[in-house]
Amino acid sequence: MISLSIVNNVAEVVLDAPHKLNSLDEQALTDLTQAYDEAAAAASRGEVRALLLRGEGRAFCAGRDISAVTPETDDAEAYLGGLVQPLLQKMSAFPAPTFAAAHGACLGVGLGLLLATDVVYVAENAKFGSPFAKLGATLDSGGHWYFTERLGMHRTLDLIYTAELMSGTEAVAQGMFSRAMPANELLANTREIVTKVAAGATGAFTASKELVAHIRDQRLGLWDAMAEENAEQARLCKSADYAEGFRAFQEKRAPAFEGR
Repeated sequence: MISLSIVNNVAEVVLDAPHKLNSLDEQALTDLTQAYDEAAAAASRGEVRALLLRGEGRAFCAGRDISAVTPETDDAEAYLGGLVQPLLQKMSAFPAPTFAAAHGACLGVGLGLLLATDVVYVAENAKFGSPFAKLGATLDSGGHWYFTERLGMHRTLDLIYTAELMSGTEAVAQGMFSRAMPANELLANTREIVTKVAAGATGAFTASKELVAHIRDQRLGLWDAMAEENAEQARLCKSADYAEGFRAFQEKRAPAFEGR
């Protein structure tokens, strides 16, 4: 149910099980991990300079596939800690800019996939939240941290207790994701943006990606963050893309970046 294609330096990873709203079982998580490994290897060879994640059918991803789960023998820790979290960490560390186009249900593990992606564009009618009250389970895949970080304690617990869902428009308005678009325009617009980014200065983008993650995880203050920026800029000064960017500006032409 997972496919990977690479065209014009863009890796496109597709969740392709529309009959079950792209919900993910253990094998699907293993396959998705393999797809990211293959794309990362291609990125290390300079063949991938941006990645797009999307889902086929009516939903991006409805979460874990529980259709065959027996509650009495379910090992949730193995599923979440052994498969989901390592995958999300791998996705977050992908060595190029990553994007997701999310529509329909984006719940549980599906939400986690988005939280591990650099830039997320959503359909206006996409659905986000915590439906787990109806299962006797709790929000997972980083949802507690992200909701609390973005929405605050009261709104987070409101969503958890009531199992009500937010629309894509509402989620973007509350700072959860980047942009909301009409559902019928989402994929084409996202692909256009990703194609442009794949032609950009990949090394500089990756430096910013790492800086933002460090600011988030280490809670850096302004001056510590600025010092890290200074060090990254000094490193980038020696890159081919840095030289090309300055030359293009001085020669009043568009730069032709090589991603290095």
